[in-house]
Amino acid sequence: MNSILAYKIKMLPESPGCYIMKSQGEIIYVGKAVNLKNRVRQYFHGSHTPKVAAMVARVDDFDLMLCQTNFEALTLECNLIKKHRPFYNILLKDDKHYPYLRIDLNEHYPRLTLARNMDKQGPGIKYFGPYIGATAVRQVMDEVRRFFPLRTCSLSLPLKAPRRPCVHHQIGQCLAPCAGKVSEADYNAILKRVIDFLNGDSRELLKELTREMQEASARMEYEQAALLRDKIADIRQLMEEQHAIQTRDVEQDVLAVARDEQDAMVHLTHIRSGRIESGRAFLLEDCGAEEPDVLLANFLTQYYDDGRLIPRNVLAQALPEPTGELERWLRERRGGAVTLTVPQRGDKADLVRLALKNAEDALLKHRQSAIVKDMRTRQAMLELKEALGLPTLPQRIEGYDISNTQGILSVASMVVFEGGMPNKKAYRIYRIKTVEGANDFASMAEVIGRRFTHGLQEKHDREAAGLDPATGSFSKLPDVILIDGGPEQLLFAHRAMQEAGGNVPMFGLAKRFEEIYLPGRADPIVLDRRSNALHLVQHVRDEAHRFGITHHRALRGKEGLRSELSAIEGIGPKKQAALIRHFKSVKAIFEATKEELCQVEGISEGLAQRILEHRSGTERG
Repeated sequence: MNSILAYKIKMLPESPGCYIMKSQGEIIYVGKAVNLKNRVRQYFHGSHTPKVAAMVARVDDFDLMLCQTNFEALTLECNLIKKHRPFYNILLKDDKHYPYLRIDLNEHYPRLTLARNMDKQGPGIKYFGPYIGATAVRQVMDEVRRFFPLRTCSLSLPLKAPRRPCVHHQIGQCLAPCAGKVSEADYNAILKRVIDFLNGDSRELLKELTREMQEASARMEYEQAALLRDKIADIRQLMEEQHAIQTRDVEQDVLAVARDEQDAMVHLTHIRSGRIESGRAFLLEDCGAEEPDVLLANFLTQYYDDGRLIPRNVLAQALPEPTGELERWLRERRGGAVTLTVPQRGDKADLVRLALKNAEDALLKHRQSAIVKDMRTRQAMLELKEALGLPTLPQRIEGYDISNTQGILSVASMVVFEGGMPNKKAYRIYRIKTVEGANDFASMAEVIGRRFTHGLQEKHDREAAGLDPATGSFSKLPDVILIDGGPEQLLFAHRAMQEAGGNVPMFGLAKRFEEIYLPGRADPIVLDRRSNALHLVQHVRDEAHRFGITHHRALRGKEGLRSELSAIEGIGPKKQAALIRHFKSVKAIFEATKEELCQVEGISEGLAQRILEHRSGTERG
């Protein structure tokens, strides 16, 4: 388990939501949980089925999307699975639409039916949903039947003659309009309550059930009261607002910002076709003191100014008044209508609160991550100071490495770590000037000598001019120097520093056993493999090697191009430069025609012909 994964597991929130498992950036599984902290932790502890174990073995990262309720998390999970189709999720082969419930008020004694889509339109036809699959629809229909005795048959009413009621009437789930046992007016009164119920207004029903529960309790009919209590709970759960599914044509971005005393975190939720498709948090460093309306206005203009798709509706937690100018700005960039809203109540306000909840969670993770990182790097520096016997905390560490290919094009890399973190602006590359062949010891001595000669001279000049040496390019000296190599490499480097007049602590890190060598000390220092200090010096050493080898490869490539051109008689450095400037690459030069070559200043027809002949000879070879 990598450190990022371990940290994220430690910081899991106790909230409903969805978790998105990743492997090398690819989404491989999406799940939901009533409590993300408990559910996600289970994956990384204990035994699992072979399929789950295989999935967990691949996971190297995960993301979270917090929700208000478990029902909302279920809905969001469906949307994410439908969009990303992760490998380890159970996937349906067909791509069906979310189903709806439909009531056709044009019928006599209307029924509640299931509809796969909203294809049948017209006055008097009402749709409810969409719902998460046919199972969810049938659960809703079953709940409606428990409380409202609507007919379920497909008979064309009214009948010419009454008929015997079916079993649904006998168990109290139908008023038997087919038998003439209910008038159309009374039936429609019940139908109105059904429509209110499906629209989310369950107040009257809950009020009635609550009254019945209290009466049963007063009569000491506790089992009946308990059943009514459970019914009330079922209805409230069923009627939870579905933030993750609204209407089919809703297209919204939702913005909210959380702040602390230092930073701010904006969370942006994308809703497309009425479904939450994704969410993303953006860190605004050192902006914690700004007001939410200012932060969101600035974020909004920067985010959408980069050519990102602007939705039809943008909801924000706060914006400066008036919002007309911002709305006009969005319309111009979208090339169409845009509504910019700061909702105060209702479903839209709930979406903003959900975005705020995610922003607060992301900010908390960032803050605690920064604290942990700071503690870890400071602990690493303290451990290194103790291990090396340094006089001060190693705030600035310089690392050096030599790169060459069989002694050709030798370069030295210098990397700088400040406060335990890379400072890439301070990195430097040295071309080896005085050493012939593959002599890493002498090359390191040359580089260290040049670094201290230049640095000490600049320090003297800046001090004489009344300037701060710490702000110079080379006059800011390190607290400790890391040499990539063993005792021999360290000996050459240390001697060169002293000859240049420097006196900075220095150590070598031998890669084979990760041993630390100090000047004048025969026995190496072996740090604990798990120590923060060892991780820090390994990071410095690896960064010096990476930086040096990257520059060396680029240098080899350039030298190879020059060699290819210089092999042609009559093409000297000036003509090489002119050709490269004109064609941008050697490949383009060799692909050019004779006429195109002659357009370059200094290239005669004879030279152009020689270039073509060289290309032909290379192709034959």
